[in-house]
Amino acid sequence: MRNQAAFSLGGVNVSAGTRTTIDLPMAKLYTHAEVTLPVHVIHGRQKGPTLFVSAAIHGDEINGVEIIRKLLQSRSLSRLKGTLLAIPVVNPFGFIQRTRYLPDRRDLNRSFPGSATGSLASRLAHLFMDQIVNRCSHGIDLHTGSNYRSNLPQIRADLSDPETARLADAFGAPLVIHSEVRDGSLREAVADKGIPILLYEAGEALYFNPAAIKTGTQGILNVMRAIGMLSPARKKPAQDPIHSDKTHWIRATMSGIFEKRVSLGSLVHKGDLLGIQSDPLGDETQKLFSPLTGVVIGQLNLPLTYEGDALMNIARVKDTDEAEETLDDYTSGLTEADYGAER
Repeated sequence: MRNQAAFSLGGVNVSAGTRTTIDLPMAKLYTHAEVTLPVHVIHGRQKGPTLFVSAAIHGDEINGVEIIRKLLQSRSLSRLKGTLLAIPVVNPFGFIQRTRYLPDRRDLNRSFPGSATGSLASRLAHLFMDQIVNRCSHGIDLHTGSNYRSNLPQIRADLSDPETARLADAFGAPLVIHSEVRDGSLREAVADKGIPILLYEAGEALYFNPAAIKTGTQGILNVMRAIGMLSPARKKPAQDPIHSDKTHWIRATMSGIFEKRVSLGSLVHKGDLLGIQSDPLGDETQKLFSPLTGVVIGQLNLPLTYEGDALMNIARVKDTDEAEETLDDYTSGLTEADYGAER
């Protein structure tokens, strides 16, 4: 079988059956130091889909960086069909400063599809769309919770699109959420081009979470098998993911200290006690109860809260027995080491 043609990116030709890292020039620092967008290209010998996997669009969301590092070490990629574009740090400015945003305080993930003549955020978004997205047939974008907030491993996607829904299930995260796209997000810009894209959420900003990393790495490989880039797995996942079409944030009704009574990944029923709020002197306490039946998919790790702070995110589920079985199956597949960084 003849090898496929070379893959071209940034003026570099990558021959079939080879891999290399290409540095795409970005805006310089004001010190005149060069800043680049590193893209690792693995170009298979045989034709197939072209998938991009991106992380650290928000510079403090580092779990995805480690997921991509582990993905690139996988032996399975030696038999790749098609092309993989791995971009572990989309926002190097934020990554260097350990912050979510760009130097101009803009959110890169609200700046797509961007413009070649706009703000710094807009120019970086345009670069990513022009050089990466326009060459791809599929995409996976990796995220974590924000500061002091942890997310249960979950896929967010437009489940009204059959192919996107199929890949969301194939990923293997315990939860799949039908999620509308946000204006200016990478997911919106990619979906507008008719390209199936998954958003993976797991863990907390600035911390490695072994369970999130393990699930994310395996999930990407699962998707690559589902689209024909890798050989099919010998066995299917033991349990289908939980599906949810609604999420609800529980917010603090007073400032003070919040004592959680349920943990991330807990199945809660409507009316269950979620936690107790109190002031530091203990003169006032308030209980918070769940307004719906669902799974705790996000939580605030910091116990100090202001009135209105988001404390817990609950994804509604309809079949609690199936949800409980899926959660049990997921946690039973984790080892003690996978819980090491959870706070």
